[in-house]
Amino acid sequence: MSFAAGIAILAATALLVAGCSDSGGSSTSKTTSSSGGDVRVKLTPVARVDDPTAFTTRTGDRALYVTEQVGRVRAMRDGALDPRPVLDITDQVGSGGERGLLGIAFSPDGSKLYLYYTNRDGDIRVDEYPMSGNAVDTGSRRQLLAVDHPAAPNHNGGQLSFGPDGKLYMGLGDGGGAGDAGAGHVEGGNAQSRDTLLGKILRIDPTPSGGAPYSIPSDNPFAGGGGMPEIWAYGLRNPWRFSWDRETADMWIADVGQNQWEEIDFVRAGRGAGANYGWNRVEGNHEFSGAAPAGAVGPIHEYSHAGGGCSISGGYVYRGSKIPGLTGQYLFSDYCDSTIRSIRERGGKVADQRDLGLKANQVTAFGQDQDGQLYVLSQGDGVQRVDPA
Repeated sequence: MSFAAGIAILAATALLVAGCSDSGGSSTSKTTSSSGGDVRVKLTPVARVDDPTAFTTRTGDRALYVTEQVGRVRAMRDGALDPRPVLDITDQVGSGGERGLLGIAFSPDGSKLYLYYTNRDGDIRVDEYPMSGNAVDTGSRRQLLAVDHPAAPNHNGGQLSFGPDGKLYMGLGDGGGAGDAGAGHVEGGNAQSRDTLLGKILRIDPTPSGGAPYSIPSDNPFAGGGGMPEIWAYGLRNPWRFSWDRETADMWIADVGQNQWEEIDFVRAGRGAGANYGWNRVEGNHEFSGAAPAGAVGPIHEYSHAGGGCSISGGYVYRGSKIPGLTGQYLFSDYCDSTIRSIRERGGKVADQRDLGLKANQVTAFGQDQDGQLYVLSQGDGVQRVDPA
């Protein structure tokens, strides 16, 4: 399976073969930032989870929840992986390539579980399950969102997260293939069209309203017209993980590039509604099919594929207490390169860059626990925690 949703060196439907690692121990690195200062970190193995794709926590519950691409939700409690899945929907999930169970979130009060997956027809689904204690009430499943996906199997998005405002955000890819041809949209593809949910970040209230399975927040940028009311931001190719800084509520978006540039977008707290990030007119800061749209928001950081990267995997701003040297740094990686790096923002620009010198085998995502400690999810190494060396 592969999350390299924008790899130009492969055909649009090509798959990467997952690697394997038998290291079993912690890898340790001392790194020096571009602005000076050392930090010593290591990766500590936590659990051998098969093809992990997403990670979350639940209010009032110390367990750590991880999704497996094939369609299982697993729980890690007291440092051990529960052998029994919390939920198994493998019979509903079409898994392989970039498809599968891709996202998970709990409601802010922990009473409901939400899953983002591709079904056996390759279409996007988001379902809601009530929780009964620590158990999932499978008999009360409710479909929240259904989006048809074109024939191409890639760019399914998959991020699912409640924001600081208590609303549910979802990241959808542009529909797949290369260049966002966007059937029916001559210029700009799906990502630039406000008449489709593909290539967007959506924002909804999952409370049913007026016969619909969810409500549209009145302050959504297109709630009154001009685009589909669920849209919060657009012009994205495949937002492979976004997150909020738990201290500042600033938002970070990692968007997978086409064939040359991977990008990270920064959104100041309270802003970002209606933002256009430019795809497919631009890739990062560079023209792709034309000049950047008027008012398009450029990335705070980009990197080229020349260094071995191919598909960005976004993470979190570190706010834990165990590694003071990482405080305020946004950690991210790349599926092909798998080196874990970080940047720090100041005044809307990158003020510090670090190569943390750590690698996991084919990084797919990051996680953050209740204490702000960060975790790395990878196909070859399962779940590992970023610790002080």
